Amino acid sequence: MKKELIEKVENALNHIRPYLEADGGNVKLLDISDEMIAQVELVGTCSSCPMSMMTLKAGVEQTIKNEVPEIKGVLAI
Repeated sequence: MKKELIEKVENALNHIRPYLEADGGNVKLLDISDEMIAQVELVGTCSSCPMSMMTLKAGVEQTIKNEVPEIKGVLAI
């Protein structure tokens, strides 16, 4: 079950990655908690960007939650 969820979340992230990569950044899925929180790491320029929290919530989290409704939220590690 968790493996399926990870694949679904990765597929969702693949939809937003081109936008992050265009600005020199990316996102890595680290884990999905038992509480259904996707734990991600913003990398590249995204890790130090002042807009990274907005990107995380408005972009990454919305994309994941729209495509994988089982996920309750996203947490940047």
